Amino acid sequence: MNELKLIVDGKRLDGRRPEDMRPIVARAGILKKAGGSGYFSFGSTSAIAGVYGPNPVYPRFKEEQEKAILRVIYSMAPFSTTTRVRPGISRRGTEISLVIKKAFESVLFLEEFPKTMIEIYVEILEANASTRCAAINAVSLALADAGIPMRDLIASCSVGKIDGQIAIDIAGKEDENGEVDIPVAYYPRKDFVTLLQMDGIMSKEDFKKAVAMAIDGCKKIHAEQKNALRSKYTEMDLNDVTAGL
Repeated sequence: MNELKLIVDGKRLDGRRPEDMRPIVARAGILKKAGGSGYFSFGSTSAIAGVYGPNPVYPRFKEEQEKAILRVIYSMAPFSTTTRVRPGISRRGTEISLVIKKAFESVLFLEEFPKTMIEIYVEILEANASTRCAAINAVSLALADAGIPMRDLIASCSVGKIDGQIAIDIAGKEDENGEVDIPVAYYPRKDFVTLLQMDGIMSKEDFKKAVAMAIDGCKKIHAEQKNALRSKYTEMDLNDVTAGL
């Protein structure tokens, strides 16, 4: 049985070079019923997030006296993969929910809303690897859209090692057959990494190169997030002008 080649003549299976990300789509304010919402996709991996709150905490004994509670629920739609995903709580979903929560706690002014709870729901609509990164980017847009005070937007992308080469935005067969997968979340204003996980083993030199590539990718995503938020409010201004005519 021949081993699957993930890079052939300098190109990955989807035609990208190792340093290329998939096409990005970022949008804010797409859910009318949520306090804030965001959509983000890397190619055929897409996530949507909604934010509710700050709201009172029930039961009351769970509230924090000096800050808001941040609650994150991550899930995958049953139709998000080629094999139906079983609805409900899963061990993986619980782990990624905690990862997302930890990625944002350092940038949110939770102390501004004591004795309350901010709830974040994020759903993977379509999965082709790097789902937690897409989820974090969608959540960042949703929090900003909800008006939750933040020190900065958090941007996230994955990087890995495939066929012996460092590559950004791991997708498809690269996730299944690659040597290393590293999701990274980045806080640009402080030049600080808020999430770094690694599945696999690599040398110290390759690790440094991989993280630097991931941070460069996160900076590009951060710019797209800001553009998405600007676009939302530009469209609102145009609609207000049009309504007044």
